Amino acid sequence: MTSQENRRITDLGTLKALSHPLRMRLYRALFVARTATASQLAEQVDEAVSLVSYHLRKLAEHGMIEEAETRSTDGRERWWQPSSYGFTIREEDIRDAPELVAASDALGRTLDEQRAALHRRFLDERLTWSDAWRSAVISAEWLPRLTPAELAALGEELDAVLRKHDGKARAAEAAGDTEGRENVAVHLHGFPYRG
Repeated sequence: MTSQENRRITDLGTLKALSHPLRMRLYRALFVARTATASQLAEQVDEAVSLVSYHLRKLAEHGMIEEAETRSTDGRERWWQPSSYGFTIREEDIRDAPELVAASDALGRTLDEQRAALHRRFLDERLTWSDAWRSAVISAEWLPRLTPAELAALGEELDAVLRKHDGKARAAEAAGDTEGRENVAVHLHGFPYRG
C-alpha cells in the first residue's frame, strides 16, 4: 500500500534514477493515475511498452514505485503504484557529498523543464478550457524578504494546505464525486536571489 508520507531520498542511485526525464514523466503519470500498467503508461508518454517496462523496473529497484493489486481478470498485466505520497530531498542529506549535490541539481533541472513544459502546454491550450477553469487558474509571484527559518516555515504551511486540499479531493473522488474533476498542477518555488 502506498505510504502517505513523502519518501526522503538520500542516495545517489535513486537521485540518478529520477533524473532520467522519461522516468520522471512515468513517475508523474503514475502518481496521477494512482495505479497503471506499463501499457497504459506507454500510451500516455508515447513510448514503446518494452521501454516503459524497463524504466518502471528501474523506478521499482530504487523503491519509488511498487507492484499494485492486479486489476485485470487474466492476471497477465503487472500493475504499478507509487510507493509513497511523493519524495523529498533535503539539503542536510546531500550537502557534504558533491556527487549527491550534482545528482540533485540534475533532478531539479529535469523537474523544472517538465514543469515549464506542462505550464506552456496549458498556455497553448488555455482557450480550450471552460470559463470556470480559466477563472480558477492561479498565476502569481510574491517577493517577500524572509529569513531561512521563515522560508522553511512558509514551505511547511504551504505543504499542509496542499495536502489538506488533496486529501479532501481524493476522499471525494473515492466516494464517487468525480464530476468536474481534472488533474491540477501546483508548482511553487521559494528560493533566495540577489537583485
